[in-house]
Amino acid sequence: MTSRLPRRVLTLLLGALTGVSAVAAPARAAEGGDLTEYPITTTADSLPAGITAGPDGALWFTQSGAARIGRIAADGTVTDHRTPTPGSAPFAITTGPDGALWFTEQAAGRVGRITTSGAVTEFALPRAAGAPAGITAGPDGALWFAEPGADRIGRITTAGSVSEYRVPTAAALPYGIAAGADGALWFTELGGGRIGRIDTGGRITEFPLPSRADFPEDIVAGPGGMWFTAAGAGSVDRIDTGGRVTRFALPGTDGDPGGVAAGPDGRVWFTDRSGQVGRVSEDGTISVVPVPAGPDKSPFRLAAGPDGTMWFTELLGNAIGRIEPS
Repeated sequence: MTSRLPRRVLTLLLGALTGVSAVAAPARAAEGGDLTEYPITTTADSLPAGITAGPDGALWFTQSGAARIGRIAADGTVTDHRTPTPGSAPFAITTGPDGALWFTEQAAGRVGRITTSGAVTEFALPRAAGAPAGITAGPDGALWFAEPGADRIGRITTAGSVSEYRVPTAAALPYGIAAGADGALWFTELGGGRIGRIDTGGRITEFPLPSRADFPEDIVAGPGGMWFTAAGAGSVDRIDTGGRVTRFALPGTDGDPGGVAAGPDGRVWFTDRSGQVGRVSEDGTISVVPVPAGPDKSPFRLAAGPDGTMWFTELLGNAIGRIEPS
């Protein structure tokens, strides 16, 4: 598992050609739902990474290899917009309280904002090497993000004012971040083997996981607490507000969970880079939807769509996938 982490970071910083179009390629899933893939046919290695539902009824995603932000409509039509900074490696994306999409730029050390009409603004961070990763809207009307390169959690207002808070554990590599039902922000520590909690005043609490090699990656609020992927353990786990962890191992022996998102069906959905997308119920029941040639495509991040569907990025497959749950 550990050898995959540097490869992922390096992959996200690769350059690529530009220009996007899409065509549908439906495939029947064995269980869990029907899957359709929309290849990005005119751009090689665009490395689609983060994805989120936008306020306009479309899904918005980052193209980390092409320094662009993409938009895919419900019918699979794709358009994209270039970031002002070349080679910016946009990574995570979320809808902000101002009706715009906010995203991190790992290589540029910036946070970006794009309106639904395509106007892009970038905000430089205090530390250019911070390599911002996950980003989420907070309960205080600001955006909160993780900076693995600086071991900090950042906060940016919609006007662009930035504050930062150091994570207590050295070399923690804070990575994913999500708002919790308790009014705080919860984040993963990819290198620290911990889950962190930060309130809107900047106070941080850390909860150790069973192993420092669990490599917690993405995180989301779900039934009974915060759910996160543990790439090193091959599991999707849940942590409650008291720090108690419940582990749900993925089927098989080669699970490599990455993204996690709350689904419209009340379950938690996850991507597995070994070649599938799955969902887990509160009691730990797991079902999966295999992705055709999935190990070569690396299903990466996912988000619920406005129509009861789940959408996911194929980091190495240069495509966006859509699942209609059965």
